[in-house]
Amino acid sequence: MALSVSNVAPPDPALVALNRFGLGARPADDPGKIAADARGYLRAELKQQDIALITADDSKNAGLLDSTAAIQASMAAAAERKAARENKAAPVMQPATADNPTDAKDKPAVPPVEADIYRDEAQARFDKALAAAPGFVERLVGFWSNHFCISIAKAQIVRACAGAFEREAIRPFVLGRFADMLLAVEHHPAMLFYLDNQQSIGPDSRAGKRRGRGLNENLAREILELHTLGVGSGYAQADVTSFAGMLTGWTMAGREGRLGEPGTFVFNANAHQPGEAVLLGKTYPAGGMGQAEAALNDIARHPATARHIATKLARHFLADDPPAAAVDRLAEVFAKTDGDLRALALALIDLPEAWSMPPTKLRSPFDYVSAVRRAIGPAADNEPQRTLRWLRALGEPLWQPPGPNGFSDRSDSWASAEGLKTRLDIAWQAAKQASDIGNPDDMLSTVIGASASAETREAIARAESRQQGLALLLMAPEFQRR
Repeated sequence: MALSVSNVAPPDPALVALNRFGLGARPADDPGKIAADARGYLRAELKQQDIALITADDSKNAGLLDSTAAIQASMAAAAERKAARENKAAPVMQPATADNPTDAKDKPAVPPVEADIYRDEAQARFDKALAAAPGFVERLVGFWSNHFCISIAKAQIVRACAGAFEREAIRPFVLGRFADMLLAVEHHPAMLFYLDNQQSIGPDSRAGKRRGRGLNENLAREILELHTLGVGSGYAQADVTSFAGMLTGWTMAGREGRLGEPGTFVFNANAHQPGEAVLLGKTYPAGGMGQAEAALNDIARHPATARHIATKLARHFLADDPPAAAVDRLAEVFAKTDGDLRALALALIDLPEAWSMPPTKLRSPFDYVSAVRRAIGPAADNEPQRTLRWLRALGEPLWQPPGPNGFSDRSDSWASAEGLKTRLDIAWQAAKQASDIGNPDDMLSTVIGASASAETREAIARAESRQQGLALLLMAPEFQRR
């Protein structure tokens, strides 16, 4: 079926809540009840205390490690691998899998410790997405996790702590203050390692003079360009260099533990560029770690940051090219509330455009796979590997974006002929795996409702089996959009 959006009926409030803001309908959802107060349905989720958290208090998550423990486990495994290589032990090979997609003939197996940690974190992420009602907060988690992205392709240490990074630096703040999330992210060992800040040494610091090494500007540049102000916001290369100097000394303690407990954030004063620094025309006095923290707090409140975040949120939830009035409103709320992200989420719900614009956005791979699972229920076996495999096939492997700018949030990035064919394949696989297929006509009323076109209804009605009807439902244009 084509993904044309011509002749699309006015959006059903229930499906706006479930699809534009949430992760899709589940069989038990009551669209009529949701439609009666769709905004209230979304606001109710935002009121739930600790709604975004994944904690070890849940018995299913009891085995999850914090980032320090995960990094230390990876460090220990790396030491064992190094010792094995030095002893000329032959590497153990294994077939390619979702966790290890490489050709087994070319590379040694992914070390079980990192792969196991990654799998457990993925399962917790998927479980949370399936259980959430309506899933607005999980959509926000996904948005911010992609905004402040790291990639497991960087190194095994990042593979081990990617899930913990999201649980520790994103989820606790997703309905809090942007400045607090920003500080948590930039302090986190996963981000410091991913953007190479452990390699950045102040040229005039004690370590810099002794080693003859200098700045690495990766972290400073991505904070300004991607995390806060945005491209074209007025900062110059001199600001990047100055900010990189302010961030020197922010690092992760190594395996030897000379600076602190291995795997934790530490400030190495010996590597910090001494003296005052100028950023965006403001002079920051010498102050060790507090110098960059003061700068981060200022940048978090900058008007360009408000505009950058507002534009990205509007693009994510409304349209690839969002209405200027919606962006203006979100930027105003961000500025007036000092970056209160709960207030920003409520402002999104209150945007009239959110309830009047047709659903033109194509679901991202994670949103699509989540919607499929929510519609039919999780598979009984081979999880989370099957879901990880689907995400990889669709081009959005979990916690593995192609670069620091994250995965694209524009529909044309996912609307290729190959991508749509892969979605069709997944729809058929999911229909085959469904353990209890209900009447596809009944599911259509819950999952797509009044928005279903005559063509979609006819195709499902003519299906030769319930399985085929379910596959057609999961591939319907109305199911693909949000």
